[in-house]
Amino acid sequence: MVYLKTAEEVELMRESNLLVSRTLAELAKVIKPGISTGALDKIAETFILDHNAVPGFKGYQGYPATLCTSVNSQVVHGIPSDEVVLKEGDIVSVDCGVIRQGYYGDTAYTFEVGEVDEEVKRLLRVTRECLYKGIEKAVDGQRIGDIGYTVQHHAESHGYSVVRELVGHGLGKKMHEEPEVPNYGRRGTGVKLKKGMVICIEPMINMGKRQINQGADGWTISTSDEKPSAHFELAIAIDKGKADVLSSFSFIEEILNN
Repeated sequence: MVYLKTAEEVELMRESNLLVSRTLAELAKVIKPGISTGALDKIAETFILDHNAVPGFKGYQGYPATLCTSVNSQVVHGIPSDEVVLKEGDIVSVDCGVIRQGYYGDTAYTFEVGEVDEEVKRLLRVTRECLYKGIEKAVDGQRIGDIGYTVQHHAESHGYSVVRELVGHGLGKKMHEEPEVPNYGRRGTGVKLKKGMVICIEPMINMGKRQINQGADGWTISTSDEKPSAHFELAIAIDKGKADVLSSFSFIEEILNN
């Protein structure tokens, strides 16, 4: 069942999602060669708790950490560890969730670590473009398939592949609500979007083949060919005419561009 949010609920969710955005910006200050993903996790948890919220991922279906930190060929759900130290040329997808005033926020950003190959930078650029093109379709009256088609078409037109087994989702008092939001599909199909729906659009785009494997830890998802994967996510409230984007990359970009 799809739960439509009131205007008041959307504003509460905006606060949750902006806190996630600011948490990722705190990490942007310290992501560089030599830092461990375990250290990033501690910084994020402290920041969230200091802002009257709790980590949304920690304990969710048994997940052990505040962040998902997925490096290079890891697509999503990488578990932070003091043993995983970022190095020059890596990319790391950092996915973060919070619960504040009973509502979830959920956003992800793939960071460059030091100087990254131009080929990898292109993957990140196109994946972000996929996200924003998907958001353009996230308006009242469109359908879920319109979002998926747009993301898939843009990614594949650049020679990349779209992960099929993992999808975006509705968001609210639960982390994963209906509807599912695939990054592939056919125009004019799927659930009709209505004002009051809140969804997360999160393209997971692979440089190589779309096939993935699950790691021995039961969480980490990686590309089967070990080529890089990129992941960006924003939370969207469906509205008439134009999507209302509840989370933001602007805090991150302010740090990275200084």
